[in-house]
Amino acid sequence: MAVLSLMLPPLCGSGLSCHAQSNDSVAWSRGKVITNTRLLGVGGVNVLDTYLSPEKYSGTELRYISQTVRGSEHRKWRRLIVHQGMASFSRNRADNANEMAGSYDFCYGFLRRWTLFGDRLTVRAGGMADANIGFLYNTRNGNNPAQARLSFDISPVAMAAYKFTVAGKPFTLNYEVSVPLCGLMFSPNYGQSYYEIFSKGDYDHNAVPTTFIATPSLRNTLSLDFNIAKTTLRLGYMGDYRQAKVNNLKYHSYSHLFVIGMTRTFRLTRLQP
Repeated sequence: MAVLSLMLPPLCGSGLSCHAQSNDSVAWSRGKVITNTRLLGVGGVNVLDTYLSPEKYSGTELRYISQTVRGSEHRKWRRLIVHQGMASFSRNRADNANEMAGSYDFCYGFLRRWTLFGDRLTVRAGGMADANIGFLYNTRNGNNPAQARLSFDISPVAMAAYKFTVAGKPFTLNYEVSVPLCGLMFSPNYGQSYYEIFSKGDYDHNAVPTTFIATPSLRNTLSLDFNIAKTTLRLGYMGDYRQAKVNNLKYHSYSHLFVIGMTRTFRLTRLQP
């Protein structure tokens, strides 16, 4: 019989956990630990897409992030699942044109876990697959006003969490970073219309293999966990810097976001007969 136990120590890893009362006659086996963090981010974004315009556009971005790390207590490996949704609105320097963007990003990976300094420092490292779909729309363009964004990357990822106390209160400092190494990206060629793509197919190499040389990008987050009552809050900074130079076109999106949210840890255990 599987039992979900919710444990509430002051600060457990990167979140709260709970624990149901156990009977002395019942033996509990090690189970799975699931840590879920949900964040809302808001901040500035700078966008360039030379297929739509040679101008850079600056504005505001809103992003939602859900990150889950799950695995068995007695094993070193954990699964990583991340969902991100983003929307932004920006204007050019002349203030006579707007761009609107939206995207959904899904990541799935595996991390190995190490603990150091008496469990105060937890380090995780591994790799993940990152799939992204989105759009960019320019309100000024009559011909080809929109650009589709579609990409798939393989990225190494690393996380570190350091637990400490201040005035007897527990805190956890977190840092996460990932860098795309290789993948596949959709892109029109310079001067190619979407009508040509849809009518003639991939005649102009619209599915482009990429490496970190063609798409030098970085996503990193620095955050702090602390408790208020029985809730673990997370505050921090996310920097997401995406760049690409393929098919004679340049693209970048630089996001600087303040993030706030909650993190929780659940423990799944089993009753031994």
